[in-house]
Amino acid sequence: MIQATVHYGSDRINSFRITGHADSGEYGQDIVCAAVSVLAITTVNGLQRVAKIPIDVENRDQAGGFLEVHLPPKLEATTELKGQAILQSFADGLRDVATNYADFVTYDEVTD
Repeated sequence: MIQATVHYGSDRINSFRITGHADSGEYGQDIVCAAVSVLAITTVNGLQRVAKIPIDVENRDQAGGFLEVHLPPKLEATTELKGQAILQSFADGLRDVATNYADFVTYDEVTD
């Protein structure tokens, strides 16, 4: 099962973590894993390439599926707005996948 957790601080998403594997289909045919992977990779790329945010990324796919991303604590206002728009879209997408595929994905929001 994939466990996705989004961490909120004071009015912002600070970080997120995704662990595990969906195991909803054979390797290469697992649409739930593909959906979560696309959301995560697109989010990381958007934060780095579009918003130009120097995020801290830890990825250990071979160790059971693990991705953790942390934003810097302070960003310039326009950069913060771009990053939060990307992250909120990511959180909304994860929530939808978890709702539609609850047997394979859990989604939690934690306030730090």
